[in-house]
Amino acid sequence: MARGIDTKCLHLEEEEGLNTHYGAISYPIYQTATYAHPGVGQSTGYDYSRLQNPTREHLEKVVASLENGIDALAFSSGMAAITLLMELFAPGDHLIVDTDLYGGSIRLFSHVSEKNGIIFFHVECHRENVENYINEHTKAIYIETPTNPMMNVTDIAALAQIAKKHGLLLIVDNTFLSPYFQNPLDLGADIVVHSGTKFLGGHNDTLAGFLITNREDISERFRFLIKTTGAGLAPFDSWLILRGIKTLGIRMERAQKNAIAIAKWLQCQEAVTGVIYPGLPEHPGYEIMKKQARGFGAMITFHLKSKEFALAILEKVRMIKFAESLGGVETLITYPATQTHADVPKEIREKNGITEATLRLSVGIEDVEDLLAELEAVFSAASEMA
Repeated sequence: MARGIDTKCLHLEEEEGLNTHYGAISYPIYQTATYAHPGVGQSTGYDYSRLQNPTREHLEKVVASLENGIDALAFSSGMAAITLLMELFAPGDHLIVDTDLYGGSIRLFSHVSEKNGIIFFHVECHRENVENYINEHTKAIYIETPTNPMMNVTDIAALAQIAKKHGLLLIVDNTFLSPYFQNPLDLGADIVVHSGTKFLGGHNDTLAGFLITNREDISERFRFLIKTTGAGLAPFDSWLILRGIKTLGIRMERAQKNAIAIAKWLQCQEAVTGVIYPGLPEHPGYEIMKKQARGFGAMITFHLKSKEFALAILEKVRMIKFAESLGGVETLITYPATQTHADVPKEIREKNGITEATLRLSVGIEDVEDLLAELEAVFSAASEMA
C-alpha cells in the first residue's frame, strides 16, 4: 500500500509489527564504534561503525523512502556528501554545473575537484540549452533547483531527457525544497544531494549530508567509497536527524505559509527593488515549480535599494537572527556577499545577480504576525540609518 509522505517521515513499513529494540518508539542511539562477533566467520550484520551503524542505517532507509530511492547514504555534512560524490569522476572528466550554486559547492569544485583534474563548465541551466555544452568527456550535469541564492528553477524532467540521451548522470541538489516538496528521482535524476543540516534536521543543532540514488551500480560505488573515506554520519547525529524528520511535513507547510506572506509584504516595501520567491506567479519558474514540485519552499532572496540599507537591516534584526545556514525552525537572515558566497569571486557573484544589497531569508515557523511586526520595525529603523 502506498504511504503518504507524512507517514513515511514517521514509519518504515518494513519494520512495522516488529517488536525490536525492546519496543522503543524513538529509534535507539547505538553509540558504539565496534561490534563483537558471535564466532569466526560470523557477524551480527555490523562490524565497525565506519562501515555501518544501526542508527545511521535506519536514518538512511527513512531518507531513501522519502526520496523514492533504493539507497541513501548519510554523511557528516552536506559538503562531505558532495566531496565523496566527486569521487565518481576521474581526471579529464567534464561536468556541466549550474552557474548559481551554494558557495561551498563552488569552492569545492574550484579549489579541490579542479586540482584533481575534473573540468567544470558553468551554465545557466534554467535558461540555456545545456546540450550545446556536452562533449565526449562530459559525464554529468549538476544542478540545484531552486538555486542558492537566486532561486532559479530548472525543469528536471527536461534535463533528465538530455542526460539520458547522452548517457550522462543527472545530479540534483534538493536541499531547498526537501523530499517533502520535490522528488528529483521521480523526474529522471540519477542522484539526489541534501544538506541534511537544513530542512531534514530542521533545528539548527547538527550537521549532516545525504546522497540518494535509484541505481544499483551507483549505490554499490557509494557504499565502497563511504567505507573507504570514512565520512559517515555519527550515531547521535543520525538520531538528531531522525528526530527532525518526524516533523518535516508540518514544518515545511508552516514555513512555506509564512514565506508567502513575507514575500508579498516585501513586494510592497519602497526600499525593496526585487523579491525572488518561486511561489510568486511572476517568478519565471513558477509554472515549472507547479509541475515538478508540491510546494514552493521557505527561501526568499530580495534586493534592497543600497548596501547601506541591507547592512542596517542586519544590524537591527533581533528575533530574526543574522546567521549562516537555513531550513531550521527559526527564521534566519543571511548576507550572501560575506557569508555563503564569500569565496566566490565578486565578478561571478554579480554576474549571477548577487550584489552587496542582496539578502537571503530562511523563513521559520514563528507566528507570521510576529515576523511581519519585526520586519516592519527593522525596515523603519533601517530607513533612519541608511
